[in-house]
Amino acid sequence: MPFAQLLIPLIAGVAAVAGFAPFGLWPLPILSLAVLFVMLERAPSLRAGLALGFAWGLGFFLTGVSWVYVSLSVYGGMPAWLAGLATFLFCGFLALFPAAVGGLHARLRGHQRTPLAPVVRLLVLLPMLWGASEWVRGWIFTGFPWLVVGYSQVPASPLAGYAPLTGVYGVSFVLASLAALLTWLLTPGRRLAARAWALGAIAVALFGGQLLRGVAWTTPDGGPTSVALLQGNVPQAMKWQPERTLPTLETYLRMAAASPARLIVLPETALPLFESDLPERYRERLAELGRANGGDVLAGLPTGSYEHGYYNSVISLGSAPGQRYHKIHLVPFGEYIPLRALWGWVVEVLHIPLSDFSRGGVEQRPLAIGGQRVAADICYEDAFGEEIIRQLPEASVLVNVSNLAWFGDSFAPWQHVQMSQMRALESGRMMLRATNTGVTAIIDARGNLLASLPLFTAGSLTGEIQGYAGSTPYVRWGNAPVLALWGVIGVGLLALRFRRSP
Repeated sequence: MPFAQLLIPLIAGVAAVAGFAPFGLWPLPILSLAVLFVMLERAPSLRAGLALGFAWGLGFFLTGVSWVYVSLSVYGGMPAWLAGLATFLFCGFLALFPAAVGGLHARLRGHQRTPLAPVVRLLVLLPMLWGASEWVRGWIFTGFPWLVVGYSQVPASPLAGYAPLTGVYGVSFVLASLAALLTWLLTPGRRLAARAWALGAIAVALFGGQLLRGVAWTTPDGGPTSVALLQGNVPQAMKWQPERTLPTLETYLRMAAASPARLIVLPETALPLFESDLPERYRERLAELGRANGGDVLAGLPTGSYEHGYYNSVISLGSAPGQRYHKIHLVPFGEYIPLRALWGWVVEVLHIPLSDFSRGGVEQRPLAIGGQRVAADICYEDAFGEEIIRQLPEASVLVNVSNLAWFGDSFAPWQHVQMSQMRALESGRMMLRATNTGVTAIIDARGNLLASLPLFTAGSLTGEIQGYAGSTPYVRWGNAPVLALWGVIGVGLLALRFRRSP
C-alpha cells in the first residue's frame, strides 16, 4: 500500500488523542474510528488491512503515550536515543492491536459471499473486534489498558451513561458501533431508507446513554465526611535522596497538622522510607492528628524489608485500629522485573529505586477509616476496573494514591484522572485522588471532577465527600456481560457463515 494512503489513518489516530483529557473533545475518537473503518471497508487485501490499522495505532499511541519517553529518559536515566527507541517500539507493539482488527476485518471480508455480509461485517463484527482488541490489550502481559477509547467519553459524552452497566470496554464497543454506523451512513450508494435507519440508530444510542446518565444506581450511605488530600510536589529526582527525607517528612506533617479533616490522605510513597525506619515519634504524631480530628490519616510508604520482601502500601494512623493495603497490580519494569533471567539487565539501565516490590493479596478488603469504608488502590491499579470492584459493594468510597512525577508535564496525569472518573462511574462511588505532583482531585459518583489542585504545586485539597451503598450492574457482573455478548456474536457469525457456505 502506498505510504501516502497510510497518512490518513496515521493523522486520524493522532487526532483521536484530543478526545481524551486534558482536551476532552469526545466526538473526535468516534470520527477518527469512522475514518479508519471507511478505509478498512475499502482495503483490497489482508496486508492493506494490517497496514491501515497499524498506521492508525502508531499515530494514536505515539501521540497519546509519548510520556513513556519522559519516564525512561528524564527520570529513569536511560540514554535519550535508547529511550526514544524503546518508546517507539512500545508504541509499535500497542499499534499491533488495531492492526489485528484491520487484518481480521480484511480477512473475513474476503471470505463473505452473501448479501447480508457487508452490513453484518461492518455493523456487528468490526465493533466487536475493536472492543475485544482493547480488552485483550487490558490483560495480556499484565495489561496496558491506557487510552482505551471508552475513557474519552467521560464525563461529558452521552455514552458515559453506559459505564455503570458495561464498564469501559462496553463504552468502547458502543463508541465503535457509532463509528461503524457513521461509516454505513456516509458510504456512497446507500439508499435513503438505509441512511435513515443508521441515523436513527445513532440517535437512539446517544439518547439512551443520556437517559442512563440520570439513573442513580447507588444510594447515599451515612453522613458526609470531611477530607484533605495532600499534594507535596516533591521533585522525582529528589524524592529518594537521603538528604531530602527529613524535609519531605516535615512537609507532610505540617500539611496534615493544618487540616481539621476527618480523613487525611497522603500520596503514594509520600513518606520516602520503609515503615520500619519511620521515626516512632513521627508515626505517633500523625496518629495524634488523626485522633484529634476524630478520624484517620492514610499515608503511602513502602512496607516490609529488602530481606523478606517489600510492598508498595498505604497504612492508616488515627482513631481506627491500624490497617493497611498492599498494591496488587505492579508495573512491569517499574515495580518488578518480569522474567528476571531475561530482563535483569534493565535494572542496570533504569535507575529506579525499589524496583522489586512483592505483590499484595487479592483478598484484601476495604479499610474502615475516617467514617468510611475505603477501597484503596495505588497508582496504575486505577486502570483496571474489574480489579477495583473486588472490594465492592462493601466499600463506600474509592481512594487512589499516586506519584505521577515520573511523567513530567505531559498528558499522563490528565489521562489518569480520566480513568479515575470512569472508575467512579462504573462503581457508583466517589473517588479521591491524592498525588505527589497532580492531578489531586475529588470526583463525584457520576464521574464529575468537583475540585482539583494545579499540577506541580504543593497544597491541600479539602472538601466533603459522601459514601455510597449498593451495586451498579458493572459492580455485580464486571466485564462478563460484554464478553458474553461478544461470544454470542462470534458464535452466531460462525454459524451463519458455515450455514451459508456452498
